[in-house]
Amino acid sequence: MGTLHVISGAAGETAQLVVRKITFSDLKEALAKGFDDFLAMRTHVIPLSLIYPIVGIVIARMSFGYDMMPVIFPLVAGFALIGPFAAIGLYELSRRREEGIDISWSRGLEVLRSSSIDAIVALGILLLILFVVWLAVAQALYQSLFGYGTPNSVGQFLTDIFTTREGWTLIVIGHALGFLFALAVFTISVVSFPLLVDHDVGAAVALHTSIKAVLVNPVFMAAWALFIAVALMVGSLPFLVGLAIVMPVLGHASWHLYRKVVAPDPSPHPKLREPKAGNRYAAEFPVSLLPWVRSDK
Repeated sequence: MGTLHVISGAAGETAQLVVRKITFSDLKEALAKGFDDFLAMRTHVIPLSLIYPIVGIVIARMSFGYDMMPVIFPLVAGFALIGPFAAIGLYELSRRREEGIDISWSRGLEVLRSSSIDAIVALGILLLILFVVWLAVAQALYQSLFGYGTPNSVGQFLTDIFTTREGWTLIVIGHALGFLFALAVFTISVVSFPLLVDHDVGAAVALHTSIKAVLVNPVFMAAWALFIAVALMVGSLPFLVGLAIVMPVLGHASWHLYRKVVAPDPSPHPKLREPKAGNRYAAEFPVSLLPWVRSDK
C-alpha cells in the first residue's frame, strides 16, 4: 500500500489535473510574486538559502583537495539539478502566505510531515540519480579527451581547457550534454514538486502533469528555463553568494508559476502526519531529525 501511495497518492490513479496555456505576462507575474514573497519572508529564507553557496563552495574546496579539478564545474553546475527538490520548503512558505497562515521559517519544514513526502522523496531520488549520472558522464568525457591523469595545477588545467582542441571539444560537448540533463530535470520537475506540496496526487500524476505543462507551453517554458539558467549563472558569479538570493526568488516564483499552469483541482490536499512519541525509526527519516516541527496549535 505504501508503494501504491507513492505512485498514485490519496487521489488514486484517476487523478487528472488540467494544464492551462500561459503567456509571457504570466511568467512576469509569477516572477514578480516570487520576488514579493522573498521580500516579505527574506529574514526566514536567506538563512536557509545560505546552504546553496555554502554547499557549492564546500564542493569546490573538496574537489581541489582531492585532485578532482576536472569535475568542479560539473559538480557546481549539476548542483542545480537537485534545486527543485531543495526548494520544497520555499513552495510551502509561498503556499502558506497565499492562504494567509503562519509563515515562520519552521513552518516551511512542515512539508517533511506531509502525506506527500514519500512521493516528494521519490522524485528527489530521481533527481539525485540524474545528478550522479551527469557527473559520471562528465568524468567519462574528460577522460576520453585528456586521459586518466589529473592536472598538476589549476593553471595547467585552465590552459588545457581554454587553449587546446581537446579543451574546446570538452566545452562544446559538455555544455550540449549538460543541456540535455537540464532539459530532462526541468521537464519532470517544473511543476511536479509544487504540485505535490499542494496536492497528495502521487509521483506518477505529478510527473505526468509536469511533462504535460512543458508540452502544452513549449515556448514559454523554454523562456522560463532560459531565465533560470541565466539567473543561476549571475548568482554564481560572486563566489556563489548571490545564490542565497537567486534561489529563494526562483523557488517562490516557481510556486506561482505552478499556480498559473495547473488549474485549481479538488484533489486531496496533503495531511500532516502526527509525530510519534518514543523511539524514532529509519523509516521516519528525515522527519525524525526534526522533532521541533509540530502541527499548528
